[in-house]
Amino acid sequence: MNKVCIIGGSRYFGRHLIASLLADGDAITVVNRGSAPAPAGVRHLIADRDDEAGLRAALRDSDFDVVVDQVCYTPVQAAIARRVFAGRTARYVMTSTIEVYHPGTSERLVEGADPVAEDVVDLRAWPVDPDQPWDDASFRDAHYGEGKRQAEAVLTGAPFPVATIRSGHVIGGGSADFTGRLAHYVDRIAAGVPIGIHAVNHPSSFVTDRQIAEVLRWAVRTEVRGPVNAASTLLDVHQLGAAIAAAGGGTPRYAVVAPDQASPYAFDRYYAMDTTRIADLGFTFDDGFGRAIAEGVGA
Repeated sequence: MNKVCIIGGSRYFGRHLIASLLADGDAITVVNRGSAPAPAGVRHLIADRDDEAGLRAALRDSDFDVVVDQVCYTPVQAAIARRVFAGRTARYVMTSTIEVYHPGTSERLVEGADPVAEDVVDLRAWPVDPDQPWDDASFRDAHYGEGKRQAEAVLTGAPFPVATIRSGHVIGGGSADFTGRLAHYVDRIAAGVPIGIHAVNHPSSFVTDRQIAEVLRWAVRTEVRGPVNAASTLLDVHQLGAAIAAAGGGTPRYAVVAPDQASPYAFDRYYAMDTTRIADLGFTFDDGFGRAIAEGVGA
């Protein structure tokens, strides 16, 4: 039995992670601000992870085998976690994102023609600026990829082993998917409304909600360290539309629009992920993509 602390993340794919860890017999502590009730069977601590003193007070003398951080978005948050969990955990798993590779978010990243491997982002050399207005939600949202890169960079200096799971674009979950991104396509296709796309659209990397939960469960169970790309499916916006149509969602229509008006999964740059490392580490994805699309169509 592992003692696992999960920061945030009890909704969407986080609910699948918690359910699987409970089924494994692990003792789960969920730390969040208390805006939603915690799942049954877990210990619930209410704290704001941005409040270092409050987080320490909530944890008291708790210690863990693994911490899974589902809501680390900035270098400031990572630095707080690094200090607070020093001596409290044997390992740390941070949920990160494919957006760390987006070539439009940093001049240090160059668009290529091949899937990007983990070492494209050199965390040891990546500049960290904690003095940016990371506590401003609009700034944080506008710098999502950079915030994640800097958070990962800060955690490379942690006094405990760290794995950062760089998730592909997550789909699935039906009505539990609060992002609305897949629903954007399902609703437009059902209504016969054209989907906004770029003149040239590149494929990207996707993973289902259940698949990414299983990756995180695997990360809890193993000694994996460092960044790991996690995605099961490569497709472009036309292939996504075709998958929705195949699930009974209707016939997709498309319209080229201004870049800032394009739909959520229409990409004008190529930054799909190379998943060689996770395969070499022994993880195998199930074939759950069709189910995830069907859930979205039926939501």
